[in-house]
Amino acid sequence: MVLIAGAGPAGATASLFLCKSKIPHIIVDRALFPRDKICGDALSGKVLDILDKLNPDYRSELGQDAQNFLGSHGVRFIAPSGKSVDIPFQKNSPAGSPAPGFISTRKHFDDFLIRKINPEFGTLIQETTVKIISGEQQGILAELEQNGKRKRIEVSVLIAAGGDRSPETLPGIKTGIPRRHYSAGIRAYMQGVEGFHQQNFIELHFLNDLLPGYFWIFPMTGGKANIGIGMLSSTVASRKINLRKMLMEIIREHPSMKHRFRNAEFADNIRGWGLPLGGRKIPLSGNHFMLTGDAASIIDPFTGEGIGNAMLSGMLAAKQVAASDGNFDAASLAAYDKSIYDKLGKELHLSQVMQRLAEYPWLLNLVIGKASRNDSIRDTITMMFENMDIRSRLRKPGFYFDLLFR
Repeated sequence: MVLIAGAGPAGATASLFLCKSKIPHIIVDRALFPRDKICGDALSGKVLDILDKLNPDYRSELGQDAQNFLGSHGVRFIAPSGKSVDIPFQKNSPAGSPAPGFISTRKHFDDFLIRKINPEFGTLIQETTVKIISGEQQGILAELEQNGKRKRIEVSVLIAAGGDRSPETLPGIKTGIPRRHYSAGIRAYMQGVEGFHQQNFIELHFLNDLLPGYFWIFPMTGGKANIGIGMLSSTVASRKINLRKMLMEIIREHPSMKHRFRNAEFADNIRGWGLPLGGRKIPLSGNHFMLTGDAASIIDPFTGEGIGNAMLSGMLAAKQVAASDGNFDAASLAAYDKSIYDKLGKELHLSQVMQRLAEYPWLLNLVIGKASRNDSIRDTITMMFENMDIRSRLRKPGFYFDLLFR
């Protein structure tokens, strides 16, 4: 029995690829879909690339659903000085071309994914919790609970996709994430925010009081916006920061923000959540289980990219199941760890370096200020979205020397 615990992007993607390989499985979630999930709601090019691998028609389906999915063509970085630079997601993208990214609530996107699960191979069970009873060399004994009724099943391989707390019940996995590898986030939806880019660029505002975190504003369908703050938990604790209070001060009092929010109203409450960040190498599998998504701590430390990395891990977990030929011991599943770190290890490490650089306002002012005036620097940053060798230049002092004297 293949069991997926959690039907968010990681779990749903694992299910979809198992269906594609015609492998029977059960996917369980504690919620009833559609349901909300606190998130920044940005769907990157990485998300769309994985959807293309499942079915090229999925990308066009998102584009045709203008009620729930807003096409986005880039990101606007705003330095502590107030200088900004617009970076398209794709260089030389022709006018009228399909959007290389989207913005959508998780309520709609996650529901989009689970509705694609083929019931011939994937059995979706909602409003059900999973508890690990025991993990043995031969398999895992799990208990499913729904409406007070419990049922025990023997699992040959478990794909843990239930968030950063799911490792607590798995044998051989240490619990707890150091604060320096964890980010606190708050999010709210607002109606009536003004001043968006005509191509719906997402905005990352590196305000002095937030560094090394940032304030974001993402446009959404229906005239709404997703706004929020992301900051290292270690910084929040050491500086005793009240993120909700800070958010209200930004939209009401900050000189560069208050005019954009003068007619805005909250569409729901401010809500908070935690983000387990990547950048450290930890075990992602063991006897008869693999960790995916937030359970694997693979959120990008600099950009906050979570959905794309979660879906990538779900895809790789499903491929590992298909390649294992029924052998799911720790030695065999170690290939999954290797595939994750081969794909994401360098990227996450470099993003961790970039996150540290964001602690220095003068450096952000320098990079963004120069980029706003220099086409070649803007092109370089654009290509960093796709080329890790170019992004690695941020670690080298020569990159900043060039910025100073170009």
